[in-house]
Amino acid sequence: VSHQRTDWISIHSHICPLLIPVLGPQPCFHSKKDRTRGKEQLLRRQESLIAVALSTAQAFVWAGKPLEAIPAALQALRFSSQVFGSGSIQLVLIYLLLAEASVGIRRLRQAAKYLSQAQWIILQTPDCSAALQSKLHRGLGLLSIAEGNLDQALYHLANDVYLATAEFGLNSVEVSGGYFNMANIFFQQNKMDAANSLYTEV
Repeated sequence: VSHQRTDWISIHSHICPLLIPVLGPQPCFHSKKDRTRGKEQLLRRQESLIAVALSTAQAFVWAGKPLEAIPAALQALRFSSQVFGSGSIQLVLIYLLLAEASVGIRRLRQAAKYLSQAQWIILQTPDCSAALQSKLHRGLGLLSIAEGNLDQALYHLANDVYLATAEFGLNSVEVSGGYFNMANIFFQQNKMDAANSLYTEV
């Protein structure tokens, strides 16, 4: 019952009206033009479902409610896999969101699996943007922090900063997240000069 309640609060209360035309029986079209139009309409509905599920999951993560984020992110993953394919670059952000939520509820092994999926897709995509690679390294850095491997975390966060800088520029707000997480690590290690320098940069 608690799982059903979490699932309802997380996503199904938002997407129930959208699910019926997507999962229900599709109308039978007689002409090729009507069939094409029907497929396009179904695709638009699926993309709307993905957008709602993904934005809902992200909102829960930002609100510090990782458990509630997971059902919504799984719905986004399910429909994105159907629409774009299981190896599509569109799935990377969802895997990273699932990993972040899993770290938030201390399911570190599950988080590592999601990050491995995201990393595999990125490795299969030669023209993957530096911005997406930056987000992957940030996810790997946060997992390393949760595992207590601070040296590995600093390595990934340094890559996060480097890639974000390459994509957005040295003084962009997108770079600040990597600096902030690195500063927190130096703070834990009582390296206050490095920590304060990075906090000032943020």
